Amino acid sequence: MKPLIYLDHAATTAVRKEALDAMMPYFMEHYSNPSSMYQSAFEAKEKTEEARAAIASLIGASADEIYFTGGGSESDNWAIKGVAQLLREKGRHIITTAIEHHAVLHTCQWLSQQGYEVTYLPVDSYGMVSPESVEEAIRPDTILISVMYANNEIGTIEPIREIGAIARKYGIFFHTDAVQAFAHVPIHVGEEKIDLLSASAHKFGGPKGVGFLYIRSGILLEPLLHGGAQERGRRAGTTNVPGIVGMGTAAVLAAETMQERMRYESALRDAFVQRILSEIPDVKRNGHPEQCLPGIANFCFSSVEGESVLLLLDLHGICASSGSACASGSEDPSHVLLAAGVSRELARGSVRFSLSQDNTKEEMDFVIDCLKDILSSLREISHQTGPSEKEETRWE
Repeated sequence: MKPLIYLDHAATTAVRKEALDAMMPYFMEHYSNPSSMYQSAFEAKEKTEEARAAIASLIGASADEIYFTGGGSESDNWAIKGVAQLLREKGRHIITTAIEHHAVLHTCQWLSQQGYEVTYLPVDSYGMVSPESVEEAIRPDTILISVMYANNEIGTIEPIREIGAIARKYGIFFHTDAVQAFAHVPIHVGEEKIDLLSASAHKFGGPKGVGFLYIRSGILLEPLLHGGAQERGRRAGTTNVPGIVGMGTAAVLAAETMQERMRYESALRDAFVQRILSEIPDVKRNGHPEQCLPGIANFCFSSVEGESVLLLLDLHGICASSGSACASGSEDPSHVLLAAGVSRELARGSVRFSLSQDNTKEEMDFVIDCLKDILSSLREISHQTGPSEKEETRWE
């Protein structure tokens, strides 16, 4: 059943009709493997190269710096493990932040088991890392700095330009996980001195299971996947022509409408935030109030469990989340909120609403009305029963 109101676009988006229409011929009619040596295969390859060039142009890159992958997690893994392998003789120190996506955090944790040392930088109460802390953490054996472009849970946009300048000053490779930011805010890899950038199609109206990694020219990463000679010998696996065509189409469409979408989503989000903060008691907004993605609003509601709020919202046909979809099912509070100084108890009451240009003011007003009733009921139950002994122990 289609949800009444979908406010989980940071988890995934619907495939745009234009992207789906562009993909369809490459499933049934022009299905040739682009690595083959005949005319229909050449046509399929040409379409993938058109998508590569289109994506490159959106971030100020060259087409030969774009490598197609299976998504953001693969791109993050390839960037971090690739640099670690490439520069293992130079050093084994990596700098990242405490609020990264698990695709980055778990990759760094794995490298720690292989003899690398990782520095996890703290963030302020808005979830922002300071460029000064990045520079202070640099050592002679530092080989990589990886800082996400914008946080997927609270929407805070990090000071990428400043961090990129620091990394370039010291001759250290700089990777950014831009999965949540690409096609939502302007990015220019040259001006921001980004060496490696990860993105995923399903975050901006493309299909799931396809993404890309930008690798600055001259950086020769070892392949993460071995096998065939696809992607100029750098990433093995049969080329996902429909997915790549869909991603390219969605990216172009997103770029054409970006400024308009940013204005609309920001205004819609700001009105939503203002009403919640003024009409619902005991609520905390998370993330930076200005340096943030247009479509994300994250709140902590006291005296409730975020999962309970989500379940009751779902009964009203409203889809939201408690944070990263990749961490759903975890009993632990958001590592992002904890890093930003939110207490474990309050962090358990977090809910993320991520909207898009498809949402309306009427929808957001309905969500607020539902939230008021839901929170009133849950808080009344909470005050009557009090926290269980188990919960008290977990909150310590």
